[in-house]
Amino acid sequence: MAKKEFNKLVRDKIPEIILRNGGTPEYEILKGDEYIKMLDNKLLEECNEVLSALDTQDKIEELADLMEVIMAIAKYLKIDFKKLENMRLEKRSKRGGFDSKIFLKSTKLIEKLG
Repeated sequence: MAKKEFNKLVRDKIPEIILRNGGTPEYEILKGDEYIKMLDNKLLEECNEVLSALDTQDKIEELADLMEVIMAIAKYLKIDFKKLENMRLEKRSKRGGFDSKIFLKSTKLIEKLG
């Protein structure tokens, strides 16, 4: 059996799935700074997968994966998901969402008088 390198954070049940399928997983449990670093890497990986999704179903699956990583980061940082949602709603109230599909091309800055 050939060895395949991954060197990335995976979901909790992946080692079990590998064993069930006849493989032998080699893994470690991350802690502290190494864990949050790998979560950050996973965040980028999942963002890229969302961008690469070819159809709506793929987009749904990749967005769900992205949300799982976001929730893991929030949990690690002890940020309550309700607090995160409240911040989202507060920012939406102040600055809006993306519903109007506005693409800002440029702006002329106005210097303050006096």
